[in-house]
Amino acid sequence: MQPVEINAGEYYLRQLRADERLDDRPTLVEAFADAEHSRYIVNYRVRNLTEAGKYVNQRAAEWYRDERCSWAIAEPTTGALLGEIGLKELDLEDGHGEVALWVHPAARGRGISVVAVNAAVRFGFGALELREIAYRHHPDNSASEAVAERCGFTRIGLSGDPNLPGEPLVTWIRT
Repeated sequence: MQPVEINAGEYYLRQLRADERLDDRPTLVEAFADAEHSRYIVNYRVRNLTEAGKYVNQRAAEWYRDERCSWAIAEPTTGALLGEIGLKELDLEDGHGEVALWVHPAARGRGISVVAVNAAVRFGFGALELREIAYRHHPDNSASEAVAERCGFTRIGLSGDPNLPGEPLVTWIRT
């Protein structure tokens, strides 16, 4: 699958970049250094520009392998990276995916998550023809719970995460 860009109204969803015109790597390093971010995003380490470059390349490769759709949530006039939204755990044959989301600490509290999640979900149901999209978060993450509610997900309950054995996550579903 080729990466696509989405005009999400207040924000622009585009591929993560590290090139001569736009370089998301410094902002990625900042975001991943945040204590709140690293509390909930534990599968990735981005401690320097080299690791950030690998992260950008990984996200691009996942698009082409039909494994994950991932977008930088960008400020539309400057292109500045505000966060990342994605659909992971894609199973295009069975029609399932899961929301992946983080917002840079400096951009939190502005409603970015709701706009981005709704745009990604529309893409998942429309372009990818998914039948079900999950949203999972740590039980202590009240911001993620509010996003799930505002985006029309139905709370299913606690479930395990295969990437974090023993760590229950709150699971929401949207069909």
